[in-house]
Parts: sequence; C-alpha cells; structure tokens
Amino acid sequence: MSRHGYVMGTLAEMLGGDAPAPHTLHLDLGDCRIEVRSNSQPLLAELDAYFGGFVTAPGPADVSVTALEGPAPSIPFDLSAKAPDPGKSKVKEEYADVPGGRLVRKTLTGMVFLFGHGRNLAIGPCLKNANQVVNFINNRYIEYKLHQGCLLGHAAAVAHLMADTAGGRLRGLALCGFSGAGKSTLAMHVMSRGALFVSNDRLLVAGDNADRGLCMSGVPKLPRINPGTALNNPHLAEVVPPADRQRFLDLDADDLWDLEHKYDVFLDKCFGEGRFVLQAPMHGLVVLNWKRGAGETAIRFVDAGDRPDLLPAFMKAAGLFSLPKNGGSEWLDPEAEAYAAALSRCDLVEISGGVDFERAADFCIEYLVHG
Repeated sequence: MSRHGYVMGTLAEMLGGDAPAPHTLHLDLGDCRIEVRSNSQPLLAELDAYFGGFVTAPGPADVSVTALEGPAPSIPFDLSAKAPDPGKSKVKEEYADVPGGRLVRKTLTGMVFLFGHGRNLAIGPCLKNANQVVNFINNRYIEYKLHQGCLLGHAAAVAHLMADTAGGRLRGLALCGFSGAGKSTLAMHVMSRGALFVSNDRLLVAGDNADRGLCMSGVPKLPRINPGTALNNPHLAEVVPPADRQRFLDLDADDLWDLEHKYDVFLDKCFGEGRFVLQAPMHGLVVLNWKRGAGETAIRFVDAGDRPDLLPAFMKAAGLFSLPKNGGSEWLDPEAEAYAAALSRCDLVEISGGVDFERAADFCIEYLVHG
C-alpha cells in the first residue's frame, strides 16, 4: 500500500469510516456509473427518490461513495476555514489537505467528507442532511468529468429532441448569467415550451471532435427555484405549498424578485416523465446580461473573442470538493482563454436590456427547434 493510501485509510478508520455499509444504490449518469454504499436504508431510500430515473441495476462502478449515518465525528487535528463566497460572511466549511486527499467539515451540520486516492466518504447525520450527501455525490461526478478534461461552467442547460431526423437527435443550449439573472427561471420557461432539462447550475463542457462542436454534461441535481419563479409558471403551480402561496402572492414585485427561499422542482411531477437528460450537444450559450427596468430586451449573437466581459458569467472554479488528477491539493483552473476557445465552437448569444423571460424563452425554443 502506498503512503497516501495508508494515510487515507487510517484517517477514515479514525473517523469511523470502517463501519459496515451493507446497503447499496447504483446510479447511471450516462458516461459514469456511481455506487453509493451506506449503513442506512432510509438514507438510500431518500437518495433513490431524489435521483429518480438515474437509479439503475447493480454493476461495475466508475466511482464509489460511502455515506455512513451516525453522530458528527470529531476531527483529531486543526482545520482551516474556507473563506466565504463574495458577498457572504458566514463560514460554512472548514478543511484540511492530507497526504492523498482532503477532509471537509460542514460547520453548521457537523457532516464530514473525506475524499481522494479513490476514497469518497461522507459521515455524520446523513439522513438529516441528505441534501449534503446529494451534493457530495454530484461533486464526485464533477471531479470525474474534470479529470477527463472538461471545462466547468456555471450554467443551466436545456435541449430539444429533433423528431424529424432518423432516430432523433438533440440540440442543446446552455443558459448562464451574472448573479441573480434568472438562468433557472429561464430554463423552466423553456421547459414549459417543450424542452428537455439538462442541468441547473453546473455544466461540464468538452469538445466534440466529430464535428468540431461542443458536448455538454449536466449534473443530476434537481432545479432549485425561488417562489417568484413558481408563481409565474403554471407547470410549477404545485411547487410552493398552499400555506406559503398566499404569503408570497401578497408581496410586491420587487420583494418577490429579491426573495431567497428555495424549493426543489421534481421534474417528473411538474413536466412529466423522461424530461431530464444529462448529455447533449451544446450548440449555443445564452448569457443573461440584463437588468430589471433597463428598457427593451435586446437579443444578439456575439463573438466570444470580442466579448471577454461575458466569460466570467460562465466560468466556474472547481471549488473545495474537487482535487486534481495527479493527487495534489492545488487545482489550477483554466484561464479565460481556454473558455473563449471552447465557446468559439458554439453560438454565443447575449440578452441585454430589461428582463423579459417570455421573450427570452421564445427565442430559446425557436433556436432549439429551428436553429
């Protein structure tokens, strides 16, 4: 056993990670199969309900994750606080890099995550914090795709099945925007016009050597929307509980727009089964560069090389839960030039001026259906 493997194994044992995990759940994400092991059948039942159509029969896995239900473990060494995101003040995570991997502790829940050198362990009150287990599983998939050379984008994505071709083919469109622009809201409006859902907030992008285009892979995470999105889309009528609905309807438009109160959208219930796909060609990227009250909405095709100011809306750092393939601790994120080069292989569309989701959604579905 290598030194790194020994350290990771010893640390996992100190945390209680050697406990039996007899229950399994298998996910098929198209180009990656993930096995989740746990000592908690109720936890796996929640994960089964969440991942829905991506749950599959047992088989060989590319990534294995162990989630152990129990008390929050104590950490036998000091941790460093992760700096809050811009505009935030609360420290949500503490971490330490160890030979062969990284340990992260969630400060509010006590959940601990150990990953690296082929080991992926979540331990603590998992059932109470199943959303953090979901995020950990998805982060393992993101890391897997980054190791294959994908770029990480901060974007939602939709696609349309072209029924007029033999066997059908997909046209895909990514949706990004600067903070609070409403990419998830726009994605839901485009779905209401018949599109398929690909991803809500993270997108993995790689070149398609067959036609010099791009292919995109989504993350199997349900869309999370604010009340304003649900109240203005008939397909999302059941997302907001009746007890909350009237309270939100009583808010004025500005307060409703600014309200942060997230709800998961179970797509099968809102739009019907089979509307969530994870892989599609990426024919275009829409950048929402609009503001409320900024006049008439303008939609124009632009060149990525001429508009470097738009790239930050799409660029996304790998973050605390990803480690480089070589086993080190410092991930070197691609520069803007790499994103510009990739986006030169698809259409780039800027939507500026005032906010108009109906007009933007009409454009998106027209682009998907007719090109």
